[in-house]
Amino acid sequence: MDSKNYIDSGILELYVYGALSEKESMEVSQALQQHPEIRAEVEAIERSLTQLSTAAAPYQPDQVYQQIKTKLNFKDQEVAMIPITRKRTNWPAYIGWAASVALLIGLFIQFDKNKELRQEVVQSQIEKNLLEGKIQVAEEDLTKTKTILSVLRNKDVIEVPLQAQQVAPEAYAAVYWDKESQTAYIDVAGLPTPPPGKVYQVWSLKLDPLTPTSLGTLDSFNEEATKVFALNNANESEAFGITLEPEGGSESPTMEQLYTLGVVNS
Repeated sequence: MDSKNYIDSGILELYVYGALSEKESMEVSQALQQHPEIRAEVEAIERSLTQLSTAAAPYQPDQVYQQIKTKLNFKDQEVAMIPITRKRTNWPAYIGWAASVALLIGLFIQFDKNKELRQEVVQSQIEKNLLEGKIQVAEEDLTKTKTILSVLRNKDVIEVPLQAQQVAPEAYAAVYWDKESQTAYIDVAGLPTPPPGKVYQVWSLKLDPLTPTSLGTLDSFNEEATKVFALNNANESEAFGITLEPEGGSESPTMEQLYTLGVVNS
């Protein structure tokens, strides 16, 4: 066999494209085994086809077939005489599908990585906010503690011990009244936790006649760690009392729920 003429005949292109009959394909397969140069030519044709597919060229078997006819100088009648079973092997479609699958896998992997990264960023931000919150709370507690200490050590602040009353014999409290700043610091560490729906209310009292004035309710009793509350007091107080009232407070003290009472020493 003249390998060069066999290669130039164009039959190898038809073989690669699956355009030969079964008998012709068997003949070409035998030639591939016997002649390395023919096998190398077939591999070169397959590589060219792969490169063409990679470039996303549309699959046009009729156009390629027409180019092969032109190269072989066949007329339509002559070609019609060759028994050809055209095996449609859509290489570009296969390669395109494989590329699409690979792209989707890559996108999913990247999406998962980005999702994990976003979760790490969010978690870090949460931890940062919690840390900042703890620092802020610690600073606030420190400031509050310093304020309480300065009040307790101020010789001009009037200390008023509040004694337990019949409704709560074990209770106790104290008022530290700074007349200059018109602020009363109420220490209620000795009071029991109020039941649900109830709140402690602090009263400034005039004794003759008995005239109570509300200084406010201790709504954050459970949350306040120091159990010391600062309330405005511009009154000429003669005594202080603490009662247990419904949430929101009362207009006048419920004497049956008087927990502590103390008189200001002249």
